[in-house]
Amino acid sequence: MTGRTTTAPSGGTFLRTATILQTLALFFQASTAGMLLTSSRGYLLHDYGSKVMYAAAMLYVLATILAWRPGGGSPRPVLYSTGFLLLASAQVALGVAHVASLHVPLGVVMFALSTQALVRSLSPGSSLRPTAWSQTPGEARGR
Repeated sequence: MTGRTTTAPSGGTFLRTATILQTLALFFQASTAGMLLTSSRGYLLHDYGSKVMYAAAMLYVLATILAWRPGGGSPRPVLYSTGFLLLASAQVALGVAHVASLHVPLGVVMFALSTQALVRSLSPGSSLRPTAWSQTPGEARGR
């Protein structure tokens, strides 16, 4: 037995999957926003995409909670995902109210934030991977 403590692989995988889904949904929304101007189907696709994007934001909150609870780490990702869900709620409300002057910039900000979260979750220094303190001294030195 190596004495190595790791997080559950499914928790990290679920969180990464939720982050990828959220980022792709936001990219789809940006694509269909352009289609609103050129196609009659653009509105329908953007409308369906908004529902998927909002569901992806809720799934992201759930994924951060499930990744946080077993290890008892920092609740910061949960707070971040909850804030993102609030932004998604504002985005939907602004879209329904047809306030494009705020809806479009907020969409850009949301895509940037989601992309940043995706890069962090996929980076080698991600908090989802084992840390040096969770290894035995021999493993930490590469023995």
